[in-house]
Amino acid sequence: MPLRRNGALQLLQREVDDTRKQVDSLLKDVQSQLGSTEEASRRCQELQLSAEKTLRTLRKLTKADELAPVGNYAQRKQEEETRLQNELERLNSLSLQLSPPGPSSAAGYSPKEESDNDDEGEDSNSDDDDDDDDDDDDSDEDEDEKRAVNPPSQSDSPNYRVLSDFQGEQEGDLSVQRGGVLRIIRKTADGWWLAQDGEGNRGVVPKTYLKIDSGVDDDDDDENEEESSEEEEDGEELTDDKQSGASHSNWSTVRKALTEIDATDVLSAMGAIPSGFRPSTLNKLLVEEGVTYRGSHHIQPDLSQSQLSFKDLFLDPDTGRVRARQVRTCVCFTLWSCKMIPTPGVGVQVLSRHIRLCAFDGTQVLSNIHTVRATYTHKSPKTWSFSPRMTGVLPALLDGDCFLRCNSASPDLGILFELGVTFIRNSTGERGELSCGWAFLKLSDDTGNPLPNRTYELQVNGGTPYEKDVAMEASVTRGSPAAGVFQQMLQARRQPRLIVRLRSTNSRTRTQLSLLPDTLLHCLSCVHLLALHRQLLADTLLMDRPTMQDADLICSPVLSTFPVLLDQVDLLDALRGAWLETEINMSRAQKRDLSFVKQEFVKVYMSSVYFLLHSPSLPRHRWADPPSEEQRARAIYATLDSLKHQQHTTGQSGCPEVYVDPMHPHLAFDITELTFDLLHVTQGQSTT
Repeated sequence: MPLRRNGALQLLQREVDDTRKQVDSLLKDVQSQLGSTEEASRRCQELQLSAEKTLRTLRKLTKADELAPVGNYAQRKQEEETRLQNELERLNSLSLQLSPPGPSSAAGYSPKEESDNDDEGEDSNSDDDDDDDDDDDDSDEDEDEKRAVNPPSQSDSPNYRVLSDFQGEQEGDLSVQRGGVLRIIRKTADGWWLAQDGEGNRGVVPKTYLKIDSGVDDDDDDENEEESSEEEEDGEELTDDKQSGASHSNWSTVRKALTEIDATDVLSAMGAIPSGFRPSTLNKLLVEEGVTYRGSHHIQPDLSQSQLSFKDLFLDPDTGRVRARQVRTCVCFTLWSCKMIPTPGVGVQVLSRHIRLCAFDGTQVLSNIHTVRATYTHKSPKTWSFSPRMTGVLPALLDGDCFLRCNSASPDLGILFELGVTFIRNSTGERGELSCGWAFLKLSDDTGNPLPNRTYELQVNGGTPYEKDVAMEASVTRGSPAAGVFQQMLQARRQPRLIVRLRSTNSRTRTQLSLLPDTLLHCLSCVHLLALHRQLLADTLLMDRPTMQDADLICSPVLSTFPVLLDQVDLLDALRGAWLETEINMSRAQKRDLSFVKQEFVKVYMSSVYFLLHSPSLPRHRWADPPSEEQRARAIYATLDSLKHQQHTTGQSGCPEVYVDPMHPHLAFDITELTFDLLHVTQGQSTT
């Protein structure tokens, strides 16, 4: 009869039992003073690393990992976590006990002893008699490089100055005051460092309260600390880059976003923002990569591999309409709300709360980056909502109903949501873009089937999409495990989360979506405008050109300026409102007449947003600038109201007389604003 295999939880239970036995043995040896203090400290540190590794494995364990059904699985798993946490607390207390006091030594190591050990290691490279010592030194050096096991000596680890007061809340915390100098004994990944003050007191302190003390002025200290953190992060990120091996990823831009010193790094060092906040990754891509990740770039026709025809734009010769194209992924979804999102600390003024979203496969961004602004109330600052109810046309910037078309064959394709805020520092007036966490919705299950249409509650992670297991706030990672199911439910409700709903659409919207480019993510309420633009594009490029080899400038003000509207969504809303009024006055027969609809759309466009693009009263578009947004809203309303009044007076819309009317001044026209440059568009597509 074959032996019965143990389940994953049972194997971890045995590891916990083994850890407990080793801790008991170590405590007995320490009490009986068997062996040296250095040996006991080394054993304690090895047990700490082993227990932390087992705890991480245990937390990732699920019922699906078991070979057979397990009764009371959640309760048994929680019990093992509690046991392991107790052993870790015992090891932490023992580690503090084994670390002797004194500013010149740490955990039994002095600078002199370390230098002697280094000399022995160097001598052992040439002497064959000291092979055992050489092996011990090499193994210790490997552990130092990989896990930073050995506590740093006074000469290797600089002193740190306390930025602000910290009052210990739990046993083992070290209470410190601003301006104090600490020596770091051990650095851990959770951000709580073991430190010692000048009086010999030891305990853990959050690293966000510390900065490197170089013995000079505060300003110079800030610069030195930022430079050192830059070098550390740079080295770690270069290592991750080599391991990933993704030749087409966005890692270079992300690494620059992580290593550059800006207002976000300063606020993080001051402890003014949660530890999981980072500079916005997607905003860096929008700024650094030009138009590559903007919607204005993705609505342009894409060339085929031969560069002689279009890959995603075809015209049906029988009907004269754009031929529908099906892609691998076409989903519609609604941003519902965000809950328990940490707020930035004092000293900053938030200008915008928003979500930037795109298609993502775990390595690179595969579509344009679309932005939806969130609304909130002062009574619930940690809750973000979308698509607020209002009279009139809902602005596209606030509309949480979106669609994604993507033709990628990646099995890990999904939607990346980056929660962000645009802020301004009250003290310096410096603007910045901050990521408040990210969430990812994979659009297929493990078998490759698309996800069903329902509501999904996504966990919001700290850090960037290229970082793993980063908590939004340090306090979340330190909390002791909940003892009961009710407490687990309360703790789960405190976790940051994003609620997204996959939805279906009507047949008319599905037909309009099939006319759009193969890769695009945008607001669902603008689909009909994008489809009309696509039809005009096909008519101009595939029907009205003399020959397919003709690359001369094409006189089409609509095609030359329409992509700009996707970057200035307030103008896109103006076009939506003007076109809605025109559609209401159309008869059913006129709506079915494609040539009439295209003619009316061009008239509406020329008599509304095209004139606004050249209006001197319209301020320059600037993201998250409330005064500028208010001025643009007033200018758009006043200009459209004046043009509408003139249209009712003359009975004509889109007439060229409006551009020579002294009552409506406009900026000078440029050739690029009147003509569609096919050659320029194709060159831009080929470079990307």
